[in-house]
Amino acid sequence: MIKRRTINIFTFSFLDAMACGFGASVLLFFMIIKNAAPEQLRVTQADMKAEVTEIELDLREGRELLAQLQSALDTTDQELVETQSLSTRISDSLESNREALASAQEESKSRAEALEKLKADVKSIDQDATKLRKDVKEEGGQAARTFVGQGDRQYLTGLRVGGDRILILLDASASMLDETIVNVIRRRNMPDDQKVQSRKWQRALTTVEWLMSQFPLDSKFQIYAFNTSAQPLIEGTASTWIEVKDTEKLDAVAQAMKKLIPNGGTSLQNAFSAAAAFDPKPDNLLLVTDGLPTQADSAPLRKTVSADQRLKLFERAVKVLPTGVPVNTILFPMEGDPRSGSAYWQLAQNTSGSMISPAKDWP
Repeated sequence: MIKRRTINIFTFSFLDAMACGFGASVLLFFMIIKNAAPEQLRVTQADMKAEVTEIELDLREGRELLAQLQSALDTTDQELVETQSLSTRISDSLESNREALASAQEESKSRAEALEKLKADVKSIDQDATKLRKDVKEEGGQAARTFVGQGDRQYLTGLRVGGDRILILLDASASMLDETIVNVIRRRNMPDDQKVQSRKWQRALTTVEWLMSQFPLDSKFQIYAFNTSAQPLIEGTASTWIEVKDTEKLDAVAQAMKKLIPNGGTSLQNAFSAAAAFDPKPDNLLLVTDGLPTQADSAPLRKTVSADQRLKLFERAVKVLPTGVPVNTILFPMEGDPRSGSAYWQLAQNTSGSMISPAKDWP
């Protein structure tokens, strides 16, 4: 019996066929994948680029925001430093103000105490003044004319206003218009209503009014205005004494004085000659002037007068003064006349009178 050969399906040929088939399948799959990979890669790359771009934008925005935050932080630090400095200054100022307040309170307390003391002094003075007024009224020596000054400025220290026969000589020359030569020349050419408004002239008139208010009620008086000549303020009363009790004439003198207009030169010799013409002579002579004379009893040949010449004219005028009459001079100094003060002071010494130059705000 023939032995049958066993069939083996896994022979080399079968395996070759299977291998070829499998290889073809792999190759086909590889070819399919190879063709699809570039497209997929491009899509992937595009997505990745878009994502990278978005990340870069976010990163840029983040950096910008970080820069802004850093700037804000620097500004805040600077403001913090300035605030701390301001706080220190305020604290120092507050402490200084506290000290000043304490000092002011202490000073206020001292002033309050001083004020109370002054009130007490004023009350005491008022009581003394009331008593003096009562005594004066009882003695019949009250003034015939009143004068209202500013506060307690109604005084001239050392000036004697009393007497039985009081003569006032008021300088009404052009120099009484102002204190400087330039302004005198300027005012001299103004209308009369502007001349009389001169501050210096108004001070002179106010001074005479104050003197009139100091006349004793039982005395007599006369007022002369002088420039190149000397005349009484009331016409027809030359060398005549007026009773202070005659209030009508007293008021008339005051009104006439206000109508005076300063002009011309200054003849002190004619003024003193008018004083010497009184009989009986004055026992108190009050001279209101601004300096040394510019002429004698008549007009000079020259228009200009030197300081030495003015002093000689003054000495000539003094020689005609009535003897034994005290001369009390109220001087309103004039520019360019430096010797007047010493000359009138010497006159006061020689006649037992006085010489004063009041403040510009007096009376």
